[in-house]
Amino acid sequence: MARKRYTEEQIIAVLKEAQAGVSIPELSRKHGVSDVTIYKWKAKYAGLEVSDLRKLKALEDENRRLKHLVADLTLDNQALKAISSKNW
Repeated sequence: MARKRYTEEQIIAVLKEAQAGVSIPELSRKHGVSDVTIYKWKAKYAGLEVSDLRKLKALEDENRRLKHLVADLTLDNQALKAISSKNW
Protein backbone atom coordinates (compact mmCIF):
# COMPACT_ATOMS: atom_id res chain seq x y z
CA MET A 1 0.00 0.00 0.00
CA ALA A 2 1.29 3.44 -0.88
CA ARG A 3 2.51 5.69 1.90
CA LYS A 4 0.40 8.77 2.44
CA ARG A 5 2.24 12.03 2.14
CA TYR A 6 -0.21 14.10 4.15
CA THR A 7 -2.10 13.25 7.32
CA GLU A 8 -5.81 13.86 7.57
CA GLU A 9 -5.17 16.85 9.84
CA GLN A 10 -2.90 18.40 7.21
CA ILE A 11 -5.47 17.76 4.50
CA ILE A 12 -8.16 19.50 6.56
CA ALA A 13 -5.81 22.47 7.04
CA VAL A 14 -5.30 22.69 3.25
CA LEU A 15 -9.06 22.58 2.70
CA LYS A 16 -9.56 25.35 5.26
CA GLU A 17 -7.16 27.46 3.23
CA ALA A 18 -9.30 26.76 0.17
CA GLN A 19 -12.42 27.83 2.06
CA ALA A 20 -10.63 31.02 3.12
CA GLY A 21 -10.40 32.04 -0.52
CA VAL A 22 -7.05 30.75 -1.75
CA SER A 23 -7.36 29.42 -5.29
CA ILE A 24 -7.03 25.71 -5.98
CA PRO A 25 -4.11 26.09 -8.44
CA GLU A 26 -2.23 28.21 -5.90
CA LEU A 27 -2.83 25.64 -3.16
CA SER A 28 -1.70 22.80 -5.41
CA ARG A 29 1.57 24.59 -6.20
CA LYS A 30 2.14 25.52 -2.55
CA HIS A 31 1.62 21.97 -1.23
CA GLY A 32 3.01 20.04 -4.20
CA VAL A 33 -0.14 18.15 -5.14
CA SER A 34 -2.31 18.21 -8.24
CA ASP A 35 -5.58 20.09 -8.58
CA VAL A 36 -7.37 16.75 -8.87
CA THR A 37 -5.97 15.64 -5.52
CA ILE A 38 -7.33 18.73 -3.80
CA TYR A 39 -10.74 18.17 -5.39
CA LYS A 40 -10.67 14.53 -4.21
CA TRP A 41 -9.77 15.67 -0.71
CA LYS A 42 -12.60 18.16 -0.84
CA ALA A 43 -15.05 15.43 -1.82
CA LYS A 44 -13.87 13.14 0.97
CA TYR A 45 -13.23 15.58 3.84
CA ALA A 46 -15.63 18.44 3.06
CA GLY A 47 -16.97 20.06 6.21
CA LEU A 48 -15.00 17.90 8.64
CA GLU A 49 -13.13 19.27 11.61
CA VAL A 50 -10.16 17.50 13.16
CA SER A 51 -12.28 16.39 16.15
CA ASP A 52 -14.94 15.02 13.78
CA LEU A 53 -12.25 13.13 11.89
CA ARG A 54 -10.95 11.55 15.11
CA LYS A 55 -14.47 10.47 16.05
CA LEU A 56 -14.97 9.03 12.57
CA LYS A 57 -11.72 7.06 12.81
CA ALA A 58 -12.71 5.73 16.25
CA LEU A 59 -16.11 4.62 14.92
CA GLU A 60 -14.49 2.95 11.91
CA ASP A 61 -12.10 1.06 14.19
CA GLU A 62 -14.95 -0.05 16.44
CA ASN A 63 -17.01 -1.11 13.42
CA ARG A 64 -14.08 -3.12 12.05
CA ARG A 65 -13.56 -4.82 15.41
CA LEU A 66 -17.26 -5.69 15.71
CA LYS A 67 -17.32 -7.11 12.17
CA HIS A 68 -14.43 -9.39 13.08
CA LEU A 69 -16.29 -10.54 16.19
CA VAL A 70 -19.41 -11.33 14.17
CA ALA A 71 -17.37 -13.23 11.59
CA ASP A 72 -15.66 -15.31 14.29
CA LEU A 73 -18.95 -16.07 16.02
CA THR A 74 -20.56 -17.03 12.71
CA LEU A 75 -17.75 -19.48 12.00
CA ASP A 76 -18.11 -20.98 15.48
CA ASN A 77 -21.87 -21.27 15.01
CA GLN A 78 -21.49 -23.02 11.66
CA ALA A 79 -18.96 -25.44 13.12
CA LEU A 80 -21.28 -26.28 16.01
CA LYS A 81 -24.19 -26.81 13.61
CA ALA A 82 -22.09 -29.13 11.47
CA ILE A 83 -21.08 -31.17 14.50
CA SER A 84 -24.60 -31.35 15.93
CA SER A 85 -26.18 -32.29 12.58
CA LYS A 86 -24.36 -35.61 12.48
CA ASN A 87 -26.36 -38.63 13.57
CA TRP A 88 -24.95 -39.83 16.87
